[in-house]
Amino acid sequence: MAADTNTLRILVATDCHVGYLENDEIRRFDSFNAFEEICSIASQRQVDFVLLGGDLFHENKPSRSTLVRTIEILRKYCMNDKPIQFQVVSDQTINFPNKFGVVNYEDPNFNVGLPVFTIHGNHDDPAGVDNLSAIDILAACNLVNYFGKVALGGNGVGNIALHPILLRKGSTNVALYGLGNIRDERLNRMFQTPHAVQWIRPESTDDCPFSDWFNIFVLHQNRVKANPKNAINEHMLAKFLDFVVWGHEHECLVDPQEVLGMDFHITQPGSSVATSLIDGESKPKHVLLLEIKGNEYRPTKVPLKSVRPFKYKNVSLQDAADLDANDVQSVMDHLSQMVHDLIAEAAEEGHPDPMLPLVRLRVDYTGFTTINPQRFGQKFVGKVANPHDILLFTKAVKRRPTADGKIEDEEKLRPEELNQQNIEALLAESNLKMEILPVSELGLALHKFVSKDDKLAFIECVQENLDDTQNKLAEEALADKLQEDDVIVKVSEHMQQREKESIPRYKETLTSVSSGDPLSSVQHRTSQGGTSRKGNDDDEPFDDDDVPESSTPAKRKAPASRAVQKDTETPRGRGRGRGRGRGRASQGGLTQTTLNVVPVPRPPRRASRMETISDDDDENNEEEEDEEPAPKIKKTNSKTSQRGRKGAAGSKRGAASSSSSRGGRSTYVDDDVEDDDDEADAGPKKATATPSSQKRSSWGSLRG
Repeated sequence: MAADTNTLRILVATDCHVGYLENDEIRRFDSFNAFEEICSIASQRQVDFVLLGGDLFHENKPSRSTLVRTIEILRKYCMNDKPIQFQVVSDQTINFPNKFGVVNYEDPNFNVGLPVFTIHGNHDDPAGVDNLSAIDILAACNLVNYFGKVALGGNGVGNIALHPILLRKGSTNVALYGLGNIRDERLNRMFQTPHAVQWIRPESTDDCPFSDWFNIFVLHQNRVKANPKNAINEHMLAKFLDFVVWGHEHECLVDPQEVLGMDFHITQPGSSVATSLIDGESKPKHVLLLEIKGNEYRPTKVPLKSVRPFKYKNVSLQDAADLDANDVQSVMDHLSQMVHDLIAEAAEEGHPDPMLPLVRLRVDYTGFTTINPQRFGQKFVGKVANPHDILLFTKAVKRRPTADGKIEDEEKLRPEELNQQNIEALLAESNLKMEILPVSELGLALHKFVSKDDKLAFIECVQENLDDTQNKLAEEALADKLQEDDVIVKVSEHMQQREKESIPRYKETLTSVSSGDPLSSVQHRTSQGGTSRKGNDDDEPFDDDDVPESSTPAKRKAPASRAVQKDTETPRGRGRGRGRGRGRASQGGLTQTTLNVVPVPRPPRRASRMETISDDDDENNEEEEDEEPAPKIKKTNSKTSQRGRKGAAGSKRGAASSSSSRGGRSTYVDDDVEDDDDEADAGPKKATATPSSQKRSSWGSLRG
């Protein structure tokens, strides 16, 4: 195909990564040298324009040094008086959505002899409030034509419309579609969603029908490998396309490849500078010269000679003969010899501008121990361009079973492949769940930090999620506080109600005292089943179990005063309290009397401030009581006297026993009358809990 006025000549390159390792003393100019060579080839081959497939810059925010050098290269090769042989016949305001909205060579203020058309990649994609990238700076300087920058509209995954740049040279018509990098997972869903991606076809006319257009599509995405959701399948693209330029993949596969079931071919020029020391980057670098005439094209791959030599080799220590696994020095000598061989191999290629080569040994050390790569690389300083990362140690795994469940060679091992995945894919395969940070937001923060050099990406991600978590916790705490307040209000209302109920009982007690016969009324209530436990708030202050029933009359003896004697020698036990020792044989000759004492009324105590009366508390309270005037003696019949005597003495004993044997429940005691003789005779005897029925038996034996 001879070059004429009907042949459109395009130089295709991708992934220049200008500015890569600009601070490295040895490799700082590698990316600039390669990019300048690409522009030089375009000028020498007299192409119509240069087509770049994304990642012109390595950093999203390139340094001033990188910007200056890039502008100098473009100005050197693109600004001249060479006439432009093709024209843009589409709506340029749609193709170039900037302030000027016109292709750069049509600007009368600039003499552009070599137009450059480029899309953005994942390294130099637009960001920020104004959605700008470093390529927008070059476009504003009228050095490049920036296209493929689409706005994601609609709901859900969004939708995009791909408008082609219609180029015409003589009888050759080319529709150039471009799509800058979009998150692979999202674009994958968009291609699978009907009408989410709209391909705008050029209008068909009598002079130029659809079939006369040669359709080229430029994109910068992952190709399908391990995880199909994070890549783009070739079969997702439109079938009417004729040629696809695939960026982002660094392995040089510049020869067009046919896609089964589709009518187009794919070229993958790869990167012009090695940014990863992997096997795919070690292949020779090329650019593609694409010549189009009518509906036919002719590809020509052009090697890049300014690229630094790169030698890569896989090594298995188990395959080395006479190599002792325990001899570290022999392993180092073996690997050193391999590095020297690779250096010599790179020198034999006859590079026009001799430079230090890149060398990488991927060592399978199964059955061996590793060595220090830093110490190993010190021997090759000044001989290789990467002395600190020459060695990469990996372990091998057994070959996996085939589809029929058989293993071809169980003993054969294969090296582990480098698995480059994002966070979502890694967590999905590992079946892990992020409990604090969402996976999607963490992956987006990582992308901004690595690709766009956003130093605050992780801080903003953590801060946003922290604020959300704090707000949720504050709402939960407020709900709990409101619930606790409701409980407190209900308890307070309940206590007030109980206090109101206790007032009538207190008034009833005062009425009984004023009537002059409170004890008889109390005895009348106890005979009907009243209780003396304070724990039961609705009961009266005497217990029928503590009042023994007897009809035996007894003498009454009026004490001069109400006195309490503290027994310091007798140990107090649980159950019977101060009532123990009564009814012993040694006291059988004592005269026992009962008193009808008019009690001093006490106001009822609130249930919320109730305290348990224990044995020790009973003693302390009795010691602190002041002497009161002698109680009035009221004559009763023999039966009443017997019951009164037992009620006065038994109620005191019941108070001590109920406070311990009934779990410390409080007892309301109105009389505290006790014989001094009984207190003096009480000896150190172990107290035991005695039921009320046994108390009656002891009293009966005492009377007998």
